[in-house]
Amino acid sequence: RAEEVLALDEALDRLAELSERQSEVVQLRYFVGLTIHETAEVLDVSPATVKREWTVARAWLHGALAE
Repeated sequence: RAEEVLALDEALDRLAELSERQSEVVQLRYFVGLTIHETAEVLDVSPATVKREWTVARAWLHGALAE
């Protein structure tokens, strides 16, 4: 379990280097538990942007964690 948490932390760090906003979306959605609309308000972007960033970030993280 500790290895999985460390791998996720490292993957989130790499994601932040590629896209700070995608990293923020993941943190707000997954760890804070905000909805799409709440996340959009916090980041001052549209809900469509959050949905797109969330989809891309999840796919990227899935690939990064599968390595």
